[in-house]
Amino acid sequence: MWRKRAIGWLCICLLMFSVLLGRLVQLQLVSTENFTKRQINLLEASVSQRSQEMVLDTGRGNFLYKDGSPITHQRLPVLILFPFLKKMDWEIEKVAAIMGVSQYGLRHAVEKAKIPFAYGDPKPFLLTEDQVESINNLKIPGVFAVEKKYHLTDNPAEHLIGITGENEGVLRKRYPDKELSSTTMIGLTGMEKSFDEFLLPDGKSKLVFHVDATGGPLFGINVKYVEPANPFYPVNIRTTIDPHLQAMAEKLADQHGVKKGGIVLLDIETNSVAAMVSRPSLNRKDPFNKLAGGAENVILEQQIMGSIFKTVIAAAAIDHNLTSPSRTFDCSKKINGEPDLQFQYGMLDLTNSFARSCNNTFATLAKELKDIDPNIIENYAKKLSLTGPVGWTGDIYHFHDFKQLQEEDKGRIFLTEDEKKDVNYVGLTGIGQHEVRGTPLAVANMMATIARGGQKEMVRVASKVEYKNQTSLLDFKKQKLDGEPISPYTAMKLQKLLREVVMNENGTGRWFQNLPYEVAGKSGTGETGRTDGNKPLYNKWFAGYFPYNKPKYALVTVNLGVTADTGGVNALFADIVKGVYEIEQNRSGTE
Repeated sequence: MWRKRAIGWLCICLLMFSVLLGRLVQLQLVSTENFTKRQINLLEASVSQRSQEMVLDTGRGNFLYKDGSPITHQRLPVLILFPFLKKMDWEIEKVAAIMGVSQYGLRHAVEKAKIPFAYGDPKPFLLTEDQVESINNLKIPGVFAVEKKYHLTDNPAEHLIGITGENEGVLRKRYPDKELSSTTMIGLTGMEKSFDEFLLPDGKSKLVFHVDATGGPLFGINVKYVEPANPFYPVNIRTTIDPHLQAMAEKLADQHGVKKGGIVLLDIETNSVAAMVSRPSLNRKDPFNKLAGGAENVILEQQIMGSIFKTVIAAAAIDHNLTSPSRTFDCSKKINGEPDLQFQYGMLDLTNSFARSCNNTFATLAKELKDIDPNIIENYAKKLSLTGPVGWTGDIYHFHDFKQLQEEDKGRIFLTEDEKKDVNYVGLTGIGQHEVRGTPLAVANMMATIARGGQKEMVRVASKVEYKNQTSLLDFKKQKLDGEPISPYTAMKLQKLLREVVMNENGTGRWFQNLPYEVAGKSGTGETGRTDGNKPLYNKWFAGYFPYNKPKYALVTVNLGVTADTGGVNALFADIVKGVYEIEQNRSGTE
């Protein structure tokens, strides 16, 4: 009996020992780099436990302005100090003298430090080139004057560029075949997300010092500098954003109190985004909370556009000979034929109807177009690139159907086939109501398309991907949008109508007659169906291009969910045109 118990306990002990041995084998030999479902790298964790390190650059790629200057980060020359200095007698007086700071301040910073730090953080003390050279010539262990990359917390074009973060679930789903640390930063929104695979880090640049359990030197006092072996990475994404135009647009959006809305400015020649602003501002502490100011870029989201859509109806009506110069429309009536007690414009031809934005004219034309072919209105919206998407898409490198703007919405005209044939729905559609939706980016591209004489092109937000040494990895060349365009004749007619909106003494854009550039464009007031108390809320737009005779920029300003007596965008549009003029004049004066 005793022998059986002994043998039983021995078997249990051997089983437990085998389990422990197996676990040890797993830890030491099998799963050293991907332990558990969380894919923990035990080798990295072991090294991090017995080392102190200062990361100088995470290795993730960066975004640049059109001129090559950084958007998302800046490299600052700073003094890096390691905590083990508190246990050493080092030449603190010489370092303090070079920097022009007190010895006490340096010593106190080191004494309270538990990890390596940049002196002065979170607002580091910035060194000059001479100070960097003088400090490094002292060759003091644990004292380094180096450049450290700081990510900017207050980024221009923050919604367009997007945000990064750690998300292991998204990481594994997005890159199932890549061996990446669970702490790898990935793009979560915007261009950070679209260009994420280009921007993934190849390795960190860092200063590493090995320590024992007390934080003392483990292998002497030498600090090792580690950087990725590939000199070409990380890559940079050169955007089409102009730093001066972007700064001006950001400032004016805030000055004019845009709470929800934005600005998009396109360079017509290159059909690229020169500036883009979305409000509300990004709440980086809780970016996906819409109530707190979400990460959504309203410029890329479909919005109710109102009378902007009359441009599409006008194009279709011109091509189908519904707009003879002698034809007039009763602009003292609503679209249902009842008297309009608010607007008594009388009988107007197409030109004056467009300038004054007469609803009955375009509801009537829309119904007539429906009788010819229920698909005409949708077809012309596509011809004018209004239904999108319009962002640059193509095959590059080893990417098929790469999209620069992954989060861009499509527009829409009708929800069902039956709506195309319903006279009431079609009438509302003709004035940009009911189900008509489009993104501000698509509206800007429509204006650029008209200004170019009908030529449709994709909108770019990036011009190239560059290696670290600034040589080009690949270029995003101009590309035409698929689909049939409007004719040059129709584009010319639309150009005149858009100019009449400004030049007509009763035009909805008459406020822009005295701007430094000649402007052509169209206003829009979209009924949202929502209210603030008992006040209806509207989306207010002005979309256009300038200079009229030699178009260079297309501009859209939009203010979403405002009351009838607030949130106008005319003054904002005008100030942006003036700002562009001043910037262009300053450039020409310095050339």
